[in-house]
Amino acid sequence: MRIGLYFGSFNPIHTGHLIIAQHMCAHQHLESVWFVVTPQNPMKSSTVMLADQDRLEMVRRSVADNPLFETSDVEFGLPRPNFTANTMDLLSRRHPEHDFYIIIGGDNLRNLQHWARWKSLVDNYVFLVYPRAYIDGEQQVPEGTISADGERIIQTSAPLISISSTYLRETFSRGDSARYLLPDPARLYIEERSLYGWAK
Repeated sequence: MRIGLYFGSFNPIHTGHLIIAQHMCAHQHLESVWFVVTPQNPMKSSTVMLADQDRLEMVRRSVADNPLFETSDVEFGLPRPNFTANTMDLLSRRHPEHDFYIIIGGDNLRNLQHWARWKSLVDNYVFLVYPRAYIDGEQQVPEGTISADGERIIQTSAPLISISSTYLRETFSRGDSARYLLPDPARLYIEERSLYGWAK
């Protein structure tokens, strides 16, 4: 199967994540997208990170009604911080029957050369890149990240989604409504448990 791996802290998951995943299935011929919940991204602060199981449960509830989507906690058993290269090694050993595609945003593509063993990742897996806002004059694809065949990194036409998890956390901390910004199962989970400072 052609499986898209959508890595993220999903802190929390929002509507933009689901739209992008659905777009990848429809337009990149993926048979499934796995939402890989990352316990600790080496490039992000963990000071505002919700507990692993809470983020995992929000993703599970949010994707439960879509047969194309699955939730993965594969990184929970790996050393921290989590490096994509290690996760890909493990998944490739466990599932040799699958072809894995790595889904990332344009902002992560700009930092790709700082990833552990990034050259090996580019050589062995196709990256599906969805748009993120760019600073004027900034390179979308850093030099040297595309292999000779030019087909290892694919810029997709996925909708440009400006919702951010940071914005959502701030919204909840103010007690404001986040309706329509994230899936209802995730929103209700946050409100019921007073997460992110929600106290309304």
